[in-house]
Amino acid sequence: MSARVLMYSTGVCPYCVMAERLLKAKGVENIEKIRIDLDPEQRAAMMEKTGRRTVPQIYIGETHVGGFDDLSALDRAGKLEPLLQGA
Repeated sequence: MSARVLMYSTGVCPYCVMAERLLKAKGVENIEKIRIDLDPEQRAAMMEKTGRRTVPQIYIGETHVGGFDDLSALDRAGKLEPLLQGA
């Protein structure tokens, strides 16, 4: 069972695309995306939850990973796959 992946994103965010590409390369098939450019209330909810205003903001399970740089750093540290596997 792999962890649920949730990503706050916009339609024109290159970092969102890179994050999605990295996650798919790790075998994530289903990324639940919340488009904050289409739904301003979701932007407010994201900022309240994460304390950040930039996208992407990525959650793996209940863990707030952060943005693409954070995701990439987690991968380089070898901690992304265990998180994705729900460890």
